[in-house]
Amino acid sequence: MDIRCVWVYFLGTVVWLSVAACNPSNQFPADGGVIVSDARPPAARPFRLQDVRLLTSEFRSAMELSQEYLLSLDQPRLLHTFRINAGLPSSVDPLGGWEAPDVELRGHTMGHYLTANALMFASTGDERFKQRANEMVEHLVEIQQALETQGFNAGYLSAFPEELFDRVEQRERVWAPYYTIHKIMAGLLDVYQLVENPQALEVVTRMADWVKGRVDRLSLEQQQRALDTEFGGMNDLLANLYAVTGNNDYLDLARAFEHRAVLDPLAVGEDALNGLHGNTQIPKIIGTARQYELTGEQRYRDIATFFWDRVANYRSYVIGGNTYDERFFPVDTFSQQLGTVSAETCNTYNMLKLTRHLFGWSPSAETMDFYERGLFNQILGSQDPKTGMVMYYCPLRPGSFKTYATPDESFWCCVGTGLENHAKYADTIYFFDDQSLYVNLFIASELTWMDKGLVVTQETTFPYTESTRLTLDTEEPLELTLKIRYPGWALDGMEVMINGEPELIEATAGSYVSVQRIWTSGDIVEVDLPMSLRTETMPDDPNTVALLYGPLVLGGDLGRTGLDEATRYGRSAPRLSRIAPVEDVGLVGDLQSILDGIEPIAGEPLHFQIVNGSRPRDLRLSPFYTMFDARYTVYFKRYSQVEWTEHEADLAAMDARRLEIGEQTVDSVDVSQMNSEAAHGLKGAATTIEGEFESLPSRQAAAGGWFSYDLLADPAVPLTLMCTYRGSGGLLRSFNILIDGEHVATETLEYHPSEFLDRAYSLPLSVTQGKTRITVRFEAREEAIAGSLFDLRLVRDLQNAQ
Repeated sequence: MDIRCVWVYFLGTVVWLSVAACNPSNQFPADGGVIVSDARPPAARPFRLQDVRLLTSEFRSAMELSQEYLLSLDQPRLLHTFRINAGLPSSVDPLGGWEAPDVELRGHTMGHYLTANALMFASTGDERFKQRANEMVEHLVEIQQALETQGFNAGYLSAFPEELFDRVEQRERVWAPYYTIHKIMAGLLDVYQLVENPQALEVVTRMADWVKGRVDRLSLEQQQRALDTEFGGMNDLLANLYAVTGNNDYLDLARAFEHRAVLDPLAVGEDALNGLHGNTQIPKIIGTARQYELTGEQRYRDIATFFWDRVANYRSYVIGGNTYDERFFPVDTFSQQLGTVSAETCNTYNMLKLTRHLFGWSPSAETMDFYERGLFNQILGSQDPKTGMVMYYCPLRPGSFKTYATPDESFWCCVGTGLENHAKYADTIYFFDDQSLYVNLFIASELTWMDKGLVVTQETTFPYTESTRLTLDTEEPLELTLKIRYPGWALDGMEVMINGEPELIEATAGSYVSVQRIWTSGDIVEVDLPMSLRTETMPDDPNTVALLYGPLVLGGDLGRTGLDEATRYGRSAPRLSRIAPVEDVGLVGDLQSILDGIEPIAGEPLHFQIVNGSRPRDLRLSPFYTMFDARYTVYFKRYSQVEWTEHEADLAAMDARRLEIGEQTVDSVDVSQMNSEAAHGLKGAATTIEGEFESLPSRQAAAGGWFSYDLLADPAVPLTLMCTYRGSGGLLRSFNILIDGEHVATETLEYHPSEFLDRAYSLPLSVTQGKTRITVRFEAREEAIAGSLFDLRLVRDLQNAQ
C-alpha cells in the first residue's frame, strides 16, 4: 500500500437499475445475469464459485481457518468509525492498526470484509456469511442516510470526513481516500452479485453519484494529473457496474481512469515500470482487461498482455511475487532486491486476478503455470496455520522469517486481500467452453456442471503425491473434450490413464493434454505428474540460485534462532537487526552436481537434504510455503570450492574488522536512539527520521537541508569517520560532509536498496589535530537528499578502512 498524496476523479452519471444477480466483480460474469454481453467473449470461462466445492486438502484447511477469523471480526467495531463519522452513537472499542480512528485509510477493511463474506457464502453455501453480509449492508444504508442528514453530499459513505477529498482536490497530502472508497464499492457490488442483495447495488450506485458530483467541476487536465496516484481498481469496478446495469455512464467512468502516463507506454510495448508502485499499477491493468472484454478495443488487450508478460516473466521472484519495498525495480538489479520487504502479498493477489483474464482469452499452460506458482508459493504460504493471520511482505533476505498480522491491531492492505485470498481457492481449478472442460489445478474438489449434467470429483493429495484422480458422473453419455494441464515443470513426462488403460499423449510439457470422447458415468481418469528437482537463477546473476521441486520453491531451513511471538506477530516485516544473525550458507559446485547431491528425507514427503553441496554444513530443504516458523533462505549464492574458501576468509576478516573498529572507536552516534542523538548535539534544517529499514530508523535531510552531530575526538592521532547508510533505492542521495565547516568528502550513494552500505573517510590530521570535540555536518546537495544515515563513528588508526 503506497502512502502518498492521492488525486482521483471520475466522470459520468450513475443510474441504478434493478437487475438479476450475476458473478462477482473479480470473475467473468455469467451470461444469465449480465445485461451487457462481452464484445470479445473469452475462449474459456471459470465456473461459478458455488459450482465447485473444495474437498479435504491444505487449501480447504486454509479456507476454514480464514472462516474462523472472518466470523470472529466484530461488526460493531468495524462500523465504529463509520458511525462516528455519521454522527451516530458507538461505544465499542475501536480497532487498531490501519483501522484506528486517527488513520486516514480507516474503512478499507469494510470493503474486503463484504467481499470475503460474499466469497465465503458462494464457496461454501454457509448461510452465516450471507447473513453477516446482509446485516452489514443494512448498517451501511443507515450510515449513508445519516451522513446526508449531517450535511455530507448525497451518496457519500466512508469512515472519514468528506474533507479528505477536499484535500485531494487541493493537492494537499492525504492517504488514499479513493483507494478506500473503491474497496467499499467493490465489496458492495460483490454482495449484490454473490449474495443477491439489491440494496447493496443501490448503495454503491449512490456512492458513484457522489463521485460524479465531485469531479464535474474538474478539467480533463486536472483529472489526468490526479491519476498519478493509488486509486485501487476503479476502472475494473466501473466496467463491471456497467456490465450489470447497462448504464453507459459507467463505461465512461471506467475510461476516465485511463492513466495515460502508465498505459500509453505499455500500449506500444514499452516497459517504463521502474520505480512505480506495484500495487497501484496492477489493478489499473485488471481494469483494462475488463474494458477489453466489454468493448473489444485491442489497445486494452495489448496493455494487459504486455504488462503481464513483463511482470510474470521478467519482474517476478521465483515465488511468483514482485516488487521490492512495493516498487518495481530495474531487472538488472534483481540480485540486490533480496530483503525483508520483498514481494508484497497484495501484488500477487492482483496478478493472479489478471492471469485469470488472460487465460480466459487464450488458455495456455504458461499462464496457468504462473498462477500455480503464485498460488502455492506465496498465497497459500501467506497464512499462519496456527492463527490464521496473514503476511504483508514475503521476506527473501537469507536468514529472514515470516511475520504475521494480529487479529485487531494490524489491518494492513494485505490483511484485507488476505480475507479474500483464502475464500476463493475454488475459482480457477476448472474452466470451460461449450465443448471442453479444462482441469487447470490439481486440488481436491468436486465440480457440478449443471448445464452438462456432469459431476467431476478430483481426488488428490498433490503435491504430497504426484498424481490426481478424476471421477466423472453423468446423467447420460456426454461427448466432451477433457483438457488437462501438462505443466511446464513436468520434465519427466506425464501419464494419463482412462479406466485403467493408458492414453496416448502427443502433447509436451507446457501445454494441455486433450482427451475427446463420449464419457459415461463412472469413468475414471488417472494422471501421473512426476516432479523433479531443478534450479532457477537470477536474471542478473547466474550464481544466485533458487531450488525447486515441481512447482514448489524449496527453502533452506536455517533454524529458529531468535523466533518467538514478539518477533513474528504484529510486524509487516521481520526485524533482523534485533535478533542474532544466522550463519552464512552457500552452494558449492556446478548446478548439476548440486542437484545430484540433494537427497529426499525418508518419511517426509517433499523434504530434502543437500549432501556435500552446501557449506558450511549439509542443509535441510522444505517447501517454502510450509516454512511458517523458521528462518530460511530462498536464494542461495553458488561458489566454486576455491571461491567458498575465499568467502570464508573474507567473513573472518570482516569479523576481525568489526572487532577492531569497536576497540578503536573514539565516539559514536546510534541514530536509532533519540537519547544518543540528543547527547551528541543534533542540529539541522529540513531533516527527519526516515521509516525503518531492517527495523532501524535513519536520519536524512531534504534538498537544501542538513544535520550535524558533535563527537569526541582524539587530538593527537589521525582519525577515520565511518558511516553506515542504506543504498539509494532509486532516489538521488548525494551530499557533502563537513567537519567544523571544512569539506572532507562528497558522497553519492549507490542503488543497493536492500543493503547497508559502510563508508569510511580518512581524515587529514590537520582537521582534528589539537581538538577534543568536532562537529560533523551532512549537507544535501542541490535537488538531492542527505542520508539515510544509520550509524556514525570516529575511530583511530583506520586510514585504510574503505
